[in-house]
Amino acid sequence: MRTLKGDNIYIRALEPNDLEFIYCIENDQTIWEVSNTHTPYSRFLVKQYLENAHQDIYEAKQLRLAICQDEDFPALGLIDLFDFDPKNNRAGVGIVIQGEDNRNQNIGSEALDLLIQYAFYNLNLHQLYANIGCENKASIALFTKFGFQKIGVKKDWILINGVYKDEAIFQLINNHTSDSELAQ
Repeated sequence: MRTLKGDNIYIRALEPNDLEFIYCIENDQTIWEVSNTHTPYSRFLVKQYLENAHQDIYEAKQLRLAICQDEDFPALGLIDLFDFDPKNNRAGVGIVIQGEDNRNQNIGSEALDLLIQYAFYNLNLHQLYANIGCENKASIALFTKFGFQKIGVKKDWILINGVYKDEAIFQLINNHTSDSELAQ
């Protein structure tokens, strides 16, 4: 996969020159709560990660993509398929947009739409899911906008600053796939 283009953004595979962006985003403590990060990452570890980012989703069981506006601008965020399970045709979805000024600009919506289309029509997935903190109203609004439904709540699931918080699981079923389509 090279790039997936929308009207205002595109998502693409990670490149070696994304090192500083990923280093900054992984070490931004303000988003650790939503990214499930617990410790800082060194540039060395990020470089090693990028060196292995060429692995196919079937090998790595995940796919991390950069969200960009155009060729002249650096990445604005990351969108992931994780826990890729080709036997059961499902994967988890995560998204993070760096910087308050880039949020509420429809960037996340367009990126999520592109990823859903890719997951359902290129990877032939039957379902996607997202784990979202119950207090994360922006992410809940984003995912429900695309038809993700809350299917449960994991009580006291995440420990943040000494306080346990609930996490909801949202699921989107691809009703356009059938057993005969997947067998092809």
